[in-house]
Order: sequence, then C-alpha cells, then structure tokens
Amino acid sequence: MNSLVFRRPALLAAVTLCGSLALSACTGGGGEPAPPAAAPVTIAGVTITPDAALHASLPEAVKKSGRVRVATDIPYPPFEMYVSEGSKEMTGLDVDLGRALAAKLGVTFEFQAQKFDGIVPAIQAGKYDAAISAITDNKEREQVVDFVDYSASGTGVMVAKGNPQTIVTLDDLCGRSVAVQTGTNQQKLLEKHQERCRELGRNAIHLQAFPKDSDAQLALRSGKVVADVLTKPAAGWTAKTADGGAAFEVVDDPAALGGYNASPNGIAIAKNLPQLTDAVQKALQQLIDEGSLATIHATYGAASIAIKQATKNGAVD
Repeated sequence: MNSLVFRRPALLAAVTLCGSLALSACTGGGGEPAPPAAAPVTIAGVTITPDAALHASLPEAVKKSGRVRVATDIPYPPFEMYVSEGSKEMTGLDVDLGRALAAKLGVTFEFQAQKFDGIVPAIQAGKYDAAISAITDNKEREQVVDFVDYSASGTGVMVAKGNPQTIVTLDDLCGRSVAVQTGTNQQKLLEKHQERCRELGRNAIHLQAFPKDSDAQLALRSGKVVADVLTKPAAGWTAKTADGGAAFEVVDDPAALGGYNASPNGIAIAKNLPQLTDAVQKALQQLIDEGSLATIHATYGAASIAIKQATKNGAVD
C-alpha cells in the first residue's frame, strides 16, 4: 500500500463472510463445525468450487473453529468499503477475494476493521490470523508476518474519457499540465521524470499539486490538466464509477501494466500458521488458474494489477 496516500480513520466494526464450505452456523455457535458442504458459490460473478483437500490441509485449530480472523483497514476503495453510508456490511476487492478464498478452503473469513498501522502488531499479538488490506509486501514486514501476494500496483495515469491527447506513457506528459495530490509518491515520480523530459529535448511537465485527489479530478474535468496521476487501483476505481464510467479512463502503458514502480500487495498471515499460509497460497493459485482472481479485480476496475503467480514473500529489494 502506498504509505503516502492519505487514508481516513478506520471505523470499528466487524463482519462475518461465509464461504461455500462455511460452517452450518456462520457466526460460530460454539459447537463442533459441521462437515463441509460441496456446493459451489458465486462471488463477483464467478463460481468458486470448494477444494476438500485444501480444507484438510488447514491447521487443526482453524479446522476446529471453522474460521480465520482477518483484519482490514476500511474504507480504502476499491479494496475495502462499506456497502453504503452507515452500513457495517463490507464490500470491495479484498473482501471478495477473502470470500473466494473462504469458499475454496471451507472456512469462514471473519473480517474486522483495524487501523492500518495496528494491523501487523495485532497479528503478532494473536488478535488476528491474517490481514487482507492492500498491504505492500516488503522485506521489513516479512520479518514478522508471511505474505501471499495477489496483486502488484503502482502509479497510474487517468485521462479524460476517450483519451483526447493520446497519452500512453509518462513521456507523453512532458510539456503538458498534469494534476497530482500533494505529498504523494506520485508527485515524487513526476518530479523525477522532469530529467527524462529534458533528455528527450521536451519541455518540463507543468505540475499542478492539489491537497486532495478530488481537486485533481476537478482540474481534469475542466480541462485545466490533461491527466491526473494517482495510484493505479484508485485510478481504475474512479474511472469505473465517476459518472457511471463516462468521465475518465486509465492509460495502460504496455511496459507498466500494474502501474509505475509497482510493488506487490499481499495477504499477511501469522508466522506461527505456516499451514494456513500454504493453503491460502494454493487456494489463490487455483483462483488465478480459473480466471476468478482476474474477474474479481476487473469488477473493481483493477484488472491490470492482478498477478499471474501466487508468490510467497515476494517483496523486491
């Protein structure tokens, strides 16, 4: 997750998400879990088929309780959101991914809201088994939790619908007015790219920095800038939802489909649950091979950041 993208405080709430092999009492009635049912379920328009072998490979404590306790920092669209204002029901890319994994594994993924900076310490303390919250997999975090990576995202470029300026790469922004949110990695990226513009013999990018990305979007709508540069998942979600998809579109540079300076996002899992990590990795690979992961990402305007291999601890130096 881009640590310089400002986030609203998380609201304290909990939600239980039941997979297709969920227990007969999804909220945990205290009794022994019923045997897994074999019926597939549909999530984000895709059918998820349970895997009994994966269920059998889970840690005994998880099989006995029938649940995985999952932390998430909400809201952070398009990864995690509430269905509507005032609702405690969660939705989003990460939530649907959790539901799909739960269906594969035959357990319940119980999501609970947790402020982002407290997620990893809470896993270490045993409050949660895992976290799905667009967390960047890096070497520092890998020292205390394990990651199963499911996406790789970086900076994206959003333009007016139809891309009237035919922008394809960052080089096409040289000599043009571009909006960005103040203090973000995206601003630093564009400032660094000024040297590239000079090497190409072009004019510098005319940066217009705004305190909020919503202001940058207004500048793009009014034609004051030719592009708004922000995280690629946020760009995809905005393009998909603003004016019903009629206002903006996202540029896909063939050399950086996940975005510029893309880094892996992973499911964080407690170090003392290696069987859970292995089972989640195998379940995720099934979702990739079936095309389900790509479809879930596409539902939230983030198809380009879905990965093709479920890697463990795939942080880059």
